[in-house]
Amino acid sequence: MQFIYGKQDFRDGIRGQENCYLLTNGLGGFSSQNLIGGASRNDHAVLMACTQPPNHRWNLVHRLEEVLEVRTETQHLSSQQFADGTEESGWQHLSSVQVDGLPTWIYQLAGVTVEKQLALAWEQNTLAVRYMVQNDSAEACTLTVTPWMQFVPKGQDLTQEQAFRFTENAVESAGLRLHLCTNGKTKAFPVQYQTLFYAYDICDGRRETGLTAANHAIYLTIPAETHKTLDIVFSLEETPVSACIILRKARRRIDHLKKQSGLRDPVARQLAVSADAFIARRGQTKTILAGYPFFEDWGRDTMIALVGCTLSTKRYADAEQILTTFMEHERDGLMPNLFPEGGNEPLYNTVDAALLFINCVWLYFERTENTAFLQRVFPTMERIATGYHKGTAFGIHMDEDGLITAGQGFDQVTWMDVRIGDILPTPRHGKPVEINAYWYNALRILEQLAPKVGGNGTPYGIRAEQVQKSFLQKFWMEKAGYLRDLVSGTAADEQIRCNQIWAVSMPFTMLSPAQEKRVVQTVAKHLYTPIGLRTLSPEDAQFHPTYGGAQKERDLAYHQGTVWPFPLGAYYLAYLKIHGTEAKPQVKQQLAALVPALREGCVGQLPEIYDGQTPSASRGCFAQAWSVSELLRVFEALEQ
Repeated sequence: MQFIYGKQDFRDGIRGQENCYLLTNGLGGFSSQNLIGGASRNDHAVLMACTQPPNHRWNLVHRLEEVLEVRTETQHLSSQQFADGTEESGWQHLSSVQVDGLPTWIYQLAGVTVEKQLALAWEQNTLAVRYMVQNDSAEACTLTVTPWMQFVPKGQDLTQEQAFRFTENAVESAGLRLHLCTNGKTKAFPVQYQTLFYAYDICDGRRETGLTAANHAIYLTIPAETHKTLDIVFSLEETPVSACIILRKARRRIDHLKKQSGLRDPVARQLAVSADAFIARRGQTKTILAGYPFFEDWGRDTMIALVGCTLSTKRYADAEQILTTFMEHERDGLMPNLFPEGGNEPLYNTVDAALLFINCVWLYFERTENTAFLQRVFPTMERIATGYHKGTAFGIHMDEDGLITAGQGFDQVTWMDVRIGDILPTPRHGKPVEINAYWYNALRILEQLAPKVGGNGTPYGIRAEQVQKSFLQKFWMEKAGYLRDLVSGTAADEQIRCNQIWAVSMPFTMLSPAQEKRVVQTVAKHLYTPIGLRTLSPEDAQFHPTYGGAQKERDLAYHQGTVWPFPLGAYYLAYLKIHGTEAKPQVKQQLAALVPALREGCVGQLPEIYDGQTPSASRGCFAQAWSVSELLRVFEALEQ
């Protein structure tokens, strides 16, 4: 899809910071700025390199200062707020911004038009910037670009003690050498500093300012009534390719992703391109990054996002590599929740990742019939079932009734996992509804797949029957017409939450058609919004209408009504399941709400969350893998 923003979208510098672009390189590195060309977050960067995929990231080029000199007039094209209250106001000359996978800016002033394009080289820490300048004025003009740098690990602060060294073709600092290739001229100067103001970190209670440094500029003079192009390539590679090649290959890759998906709907094709941002290397295999700009690769998020990001887009080789990554790290029946870097052991504090891993294998095998891979992965799947049956870490075990109990002490092991010191805003110790839906689904999958690898699936089927009987007895509330969120003997058990929707949407489910219909109706009444499901009914006394402020305030609201886009995928799949193909036009009509959502926040992406009461402006990560993935699954279902 092509997203076009004009003067009406950035009437002032504040409005211009509302949206941003995102480019990624398949390593975990990225490029992201607001649409008027500045950094409004500490994690914004023109070049955020990744030296060890996927999480060793360095904020190298934080922003670009762009100045156009025409006659005796000097004007900024770039826009940036500074800590001292001053600002660059290049948005005043910005005619339009167009994003179609790659961003393009068009500036016009004093008879000069500047068109700027950006692209990252795939699986390289290399950024290409191209300025095409049409000088229709009667005098020469000069475009000067100054890279303001940090050369610090993502999230850390630059200090004035850090040294920067510029040579004709490289910048060196903090042990890194960033190569510079350009057809323009360069000029060095003593290191200067600027302190930026981060408007979009302040609203989240994060840092307000950040220091940047510059020691060189690149410039090109364009004679009157002529056209010239200024190309700049920043790269950690020894021999970077030209800007022209990088831009051309990036465009071809976007076109290939759309075609490869086989999807027809333009929104679906856009989501297929969006999904590519999250797939990154981890060693010799691949993983899925949970979200930009904050998150890394987490087990739970990966297992939810894998289906849409790889299977719905027909990226089966990537799916196999991602499953292999996590299969190699299975321990005592659990999958990693987080991969700490630097030689530390992964963290396994998740009850759902391993069960969802089994679901991913099933959906992958359904599409590929890759028996060789199934032979390799099936022992891991059996160890997961054994671990959950006999008991593993974090209080995860099968009770006498066949249901899974999880959580103990301060360990929050479902996706509603916030902990603030010794406060658990959403304690879910006991038997969570979605975990037992996943458990039943996993048992039925093992029952089906065991014979394909020479095994006996009957014991899994017998256990599944026990789970179904207990689940219906303990979770279903006939009079209320919905499922308990939890079986723990606490007041939280009967809260109306979105977790019950997965008891309807999984491949193998336990409810009758009439019960499934009532669950979907309850979710629609209390939790549905056009861009996500609320995590708690607004009628609940613990409902939080807004998300924002300091970390504690955000965490207290995180799962207490905040709208999340990713459960909306399960809702629509459940809705289609109970209403059949005749419901497809209605679902497609409702999905139209995603078009403005894709324009807001990070262009072409879906965010992590929205406010619970009025979900309009995106919050949290501006691009979230499982948000994109789960809605992709719905579009795929509509086209089947």
